[in-house]
Amino acid sequence: MAAAVAHDVIREVAAEAEALGYSSFWVNDTPGADGLAALAAAAEVTDRVKLGVGVIPLDRRPAQAIADDVLRVELPQDRLLLGVGSGSDPKGLALVLDGLAGLRERLTCHVAISALGPRMCALAGKTADGVLFNWLIPSFALHSGEIVVDTAEESGRPRPALMAYVRCALLPQAEARLEEESGRYGSFPKYAAHFERMGVSACNTCITGPDAASLQAGIARHEAVLDETVVRAMTADDSAASILELLRACAPLRQ
Repeated sequence: MAAAVAHDVIREVAAEAEALGYSSFWVNDTPGADGLAALAAAAEVTDRVKLGVGVIPLDRRPAQAIADDVLRVELPQDRLLLGVGSGSDPKGLALVLDGLAGLRERLTCHVAISALGPRMCALAGKTADGVLFNWLIPSFALHSGEIVVDTAEESGRPRPALMAYVRCALLPQAEARLEEESGRYGSFPKYAAHFERMGVSACNTCITGPDAASLQAGIARHEAVLDETVVRAMTADDSAASILELLRACAPLRQ
């Protein structure tokens, strides 16, 4: 969910996500909204599900400020998956490397880094507890994950968790919002290069369909190559009813 969603909606959806058996609940940190504060709202009504934020750009919020905020809102670090990224800084690799060091000096939570290209994937393998991919197809998730895992093995490190934001939408309800979001990301140079590397448009990375069965089939293809498939909810609006409809359609299948 976006961090800008009302906290009462976040609480309702987080509680339902835990009840349905989701392994993690995530908020997307965005300009003008605080992902850590949104996660704190989710923490109030959950006690088992992992809490993820993806991702806080280090060019917008330095590592020390992030650590201050994690401690200030008293997030449970044993459940926290703290996602950070380079943002638009041209020296992204160095910024992320320094940021990781600063976070680990003060926090005990798992830290994941956002990665699009092969160099950031390799850095994740060398340094991070996990990697968070975004806007990608399963075959490219497999390729990028291999870079992370191989680099970790070469560095003698534990295998980082492979995670990805995968935009999911029930159609036709969320079609307009999905098209707007796809067009916006496609206009960003970093993401335009990312889509060109994969040879697909932004929309081609999303899981869409009219019902739960179609969404579950798409999620299964990502689950085959990832440790954590994060359902990035694309809904017609930010009401609890719209988000809960998608949450239930994408819920983990009971064994």
